[in-house]
Amino acid sequence: MLKLMARVLLPLTMLLSCGQVIAASAVNTQDPYQMIEQAAKKTFARFDADQSKIKADPNHLKIIIEQELLPYIDYKYAAYKVLGKYLNKTTKAQRAAFAQAFRGYLVSTYASAFTAYTHQKVSFAPAKKFDDEKFVNVAVQVIEAGRPPIKLSFKVRRLMTGKRKDKKPRVGDQWKAIDLVAEGISLLQSKQSEIGGLVQKEGIESVINMLNERAKASVEAQKASSK
Repeated sequence: MLKLMARVLLPLTMLLSCGQVIAASAVNTQDPYQMIEQAAKKTFARFDADQSKIKADPNHLKIIIEQELLPYIDYKYAAYKVLGKYLNKTTKAQRAAFAQAFRGYLVSTYASAFTAYTHQKVSFAPAKKFDDEKFVNVAVQVIEAGRPPIKLSFKVRRLMTGKRKDKKPRVGDQWKAIDLVAEGISLLQSKQSEIGGLVQKEGIESVINMLNERAKASVEAQKASSK
């Protein structure tokens, strides 16, 4: 499973090599296409600026992920999707604890993926109309000389906040990423398969403890696949 996670997440580190400095206030969370591109560039700019800190302590990558990337990920929604059919079998307190543990696990996992950063070219697909959409797939291609392009897709969710009787999208709604699909592998589906089995065998409390332990682990380098 760790190798599977590396296959899914390592292309993300390539995506973040766009290399243009973007101020935090410039990320447009009302446009899913702009949000993905701008958040990626902003995160990499911080990564580039903090190289000395990262070399001194690779765990500094966790801070970068927390501050620059996580604000644009709906980790609570993702955590609930990972629990799947077991969600309704948990208490409110257990769901909250699981979401927080999953958040920490995501930070640690993405931080480890950043250690494999290399300079690839990235192509963002043209934006499509999303006025009436509740979910949008933002397509990206990672291009490296001598290798086939890596196809990525970020699934982004419209946050339907506030009371609305018609339950229809509105101009100004915010968006957040909920899943990354790389080479046909969905991060959410892969974790749902793994964690769902563990919840069934060991119980939700054990899984929460496991995720918390993984979140505390020191950042270790991941190596890109030679394929």
